[in-house]
Amino acid sequence: MTALATLPMYDWPEERARVDAFHARLRALVPDLPAALTRPETAAQIHALWRDPALLLGQTCWGPMGAGLEAHVHVLAQPCYDDVPGGRGAGYRSALVMQAGAPCPVPADDEPALPHGLDRLRPAINAADSLSGCLSLIRDADLLDLPTRALVTGSHRASVRAVAEGAADYAAIDCRAWALALRHEPAARALTVTGWTALRPGLPFITARATPAPLRARLRDALVQLGAHPVTEETA
Repeated sequence: MTALATLPMYDWPEERARVDAFHARLRALVPDLPAALTRPETAAQIHALWRDPALLLGQTCWGPMGAGLEAHVHVLAQPCYDDVPGGRGAGYRSALVMQAGAPCPVPADDEPALPHGLDRLRPAINAADSLSGCLSLIRDADLLDLPTRALVTGSHRASVRAVAEGAADYAAIDCRAWALALRHEPAARALTVTGWTALRPGLPFITARATPAPLRARLRDALVQLGAHPVTEETA
């Protein structure tokens, strides 16, 4: 069985050299990793990879984990978000972006800070099972009907474009994805951060349940050596 590795969550075209460099540094510590990352092109391919018993390294979202993925994988570590506004340690928030509104600073505590009236507006979401793009809004603003009235775009970048073009009124964008949008996506310049979701655990690094325990430990140690936060078997 050929080992697989994929890091699709922040693998924007402009960031691929950076993602490849991270993979190369990790492979230098764990040579069992494949020489190249697998880059799925569709959501269905990503979900299939997450469940593949050959998956040695991946990154996912806690939304799919809570929807059954956790039965197929072990959590290895949590990435660090200290380098982006809205992140703190292993925790991250989503930035609520609109075309207009009062700018909202990142809250000092772990709680959400969202504008009123979201129930009367149309959101853009990357996916209904996304913690950052959909589930966090449902939980923080009691928007139980959000998936039924949302514009589903397929990605945070597409949600940014949808709001900038007026196809939706707002979107919740993972804070690291928002930082990437400000760097690479011109549509982001037309938007304002008008709120933040609560601080939650960031997107975990995972491996298949079939990965032997000694190899899981080496992967976990290597990720921590490169700046990730450790996750023990008891808390994973």
